[in-house]
Amino acid sequence: MNLSLKDALKITRSCEEKAQEMNVPVVITVVDEGGNYLSLHRMDKAPVGCIQISMGKAYTAAVLKTATDKLSQVCQPGQELYGLQILNGGQFVVFGGGFPLMKGNEVIGAVGVSGGTVAEDMQIARAGIEAFGE
Repeated sequence: MNLSLKDALKITRSCEEKAQEMNVPVVITVVDEGGNYLSLHRMDKAPVGCIQISMGKAYTAAVLKTATDKLSQVCQPGQELYGLQILNGGQFVVFGGGFPLMKGNEVIGAVGVSGGTVAEDMQIARAGIEAFGE
């Protein structure tokens, strides 16, 4: 199954609703399984610098098939993936806010959120995942 634009917009809307509820303006990116953009949405007053971060979170979650928060510990000095964040032109993001989108056991895309704290970004992204799973 492929992730559609309709799916991406549903995820984006749910993330935006959660962000509004929390009063946290964010950037929301949804990508397909290859990290190609389906939607990019910057809420009013979301920091401009968060565009690249949101894109990186979504890309990382899709192509590495894991939530970005799971990478933070293994990318510390002395750990097995140390330096991952500087590979691929610095496109990999190794802190929370990016999650793969699953159908069964298959990653079909990802969502990335940036603009709040890491905990806020993760909470907002999870709202989109929940809407996708309905």
